[in-house]
Amino acid sequence: MNAPIRTESPELAPRCADPLDHLADRLFHEMGADGVYARTALYEDVVERLAALITRNREPNTEVMRFPPVMSRAQLEKSGYLKSFPNLLGCVCGLHGSEREINAAVSRFEAGGDWTASLSPADLVLSPAACYPVYPIAAARGRLPRGGLRFDVAADCFRREPSQHLDRLQSFRMREYVRIGTPDDVLDFRGRWMVKAQAIARDLGLAFRIDDASDPFFGRVGQMRAVSQKQQSLKFELLVPLRSEDKPTACMSFNYHQAHFGTTWGIQDANGEPAHTGCVAFGMDRLAVAMFHTHGTDLAAWPAGIREALGVAASASADGEGRR
Repeated sequence: MNAPIRTESPELAPRCADPLDHLADRLFHEMGADGVYARTALYEDVVERLAALITRNREPNTEVMRFPPVMSRAQLEKSGYLKSFPNLLGCVCGLHGSEREINAAVSRFEAGGDWTASLSPADLVLSPAACYPVYPIAAARGRLPRGGLRFDVAADCFRREPSQHLDRLQSFRMREYVRIGTPDDVLDFRGRWMVKAQAIARDLGLAFRIDDASDPFFGRVGQMRAVSQKQQSLKFELLVPLRSEDKPTACMSFNYHQAHFGTTWGIQDANGEPAHTGCVAFGMDRLAVAMFHTHGTDLAAWPAGIREALGVAASASADGEGRR
């Protein structure tokens, strides 16, 4: 399964000071819900520059797609997400029925009652990862060409994981490079990107390490799946120690899904075998937070090499503050 950036259980303990809290006033505005923020011009400028840097590293013959923050509920169900991460899913609901029934729900609200009891699910869910919509699109094209396919995808994503930590948002941006082809195609792709990603992290001046990982599969059966995922080396993460070396933050991940999506969607490689898939995922908001935590909120004071990598002028801090 694919949950490119690892998540954890919601925070239940009382709010404690966090090493990233000092960034909040410069980067975000609260919106009344944990993990959902309005973003300042200073913050967005860095996110856009990170996206441009990732684009400059895109491999040839990669097709670009940008997805909305919602996707087909039926497609996500078919992908197997509910078997793996049902606790993280956000569904789109609406008031359906006759005019009388909808007006009755509104009247209950106006009388101080609970109008949400009248909600029913729509045919959409909030996208939990950027790559899910690309597999049925690839499947609709028929058998893969020799050499397979490459995609550059991005989306605003959602996972129901309320937290007050700035590196664990409920609503976040994800950028992915996706490879569909033979096992060798996918493993070679993942290996190349594990090298490229470390070079990008060094260019950004981030401390990091690469380690094997597992997705946060739900329940007892999920724990066994996580063990199997690690044993097969299906997932690696680039970890940045924002709080400590013991509890680093996963900012990039490198995933091999084997033939799961190929079998699910009937994608065949050029030889007629079920296609294998893999992806490299960039947590854009986590990377941006890591940059500000590492280098501070005055872009003009960032090391020259980092400013050059991102195309930041010496006056960038003042300009960003003026647009904030």
